[in-house]
Amino acid sequence: MRIEEAIHQTKPFRNARHKAIVNIIYTNNWVQEQIKAELKAYGITMQQYNVLRVLKGAGEPISTSVIRERLLDKMSDTSRMVDRLFQKGLVVRNACEYDKRLVDVSISREGEKLLASLKGINPGLDDILSNLTEEEAGLLSELLDKARG
Repeated sequence: MRIEEAIHQTKPFRNARHKAIVNIIYTNNWVQEQIKAELKAYGITMQQYNVLRVLKGAGEPISTSVIRERLLDKMSDTSRMVDRLFQKGLVVRNACEYDKRLVDVSISREGEKLLASLKGINPGLDDILSNLTEEEAGLLSELLDKARG
């Protein structure tokens, strides 16, 4: 469906760049809704999933500030997310050895198990862009990278 149809646009866009920006915003929201639907059964948010993936990828305890730098959503309240993940038993917090004001965070065994079970949603995540070929998806990524400079 064309963006004009999706948002019931009756007037033309100012230019192709304006149309692309509106389309990116609309598509971002649509993709997020699809991902939220996949994660709902697991009781975690997209941001919490992202934190767990960051911790798994780090392979060692890291501070909340390092987590924040690596998150897809830079506006997230990392400390609050880590607190919620800790309450769910999905992360471990320890005082930083060299600076007692900081907390090092790592993924717990339960967090590892959850991530392993979440591999089951990968086909659903891949299906979000099933209207694109692998080549088109690659081109889309390249164009988005180029747009960000």
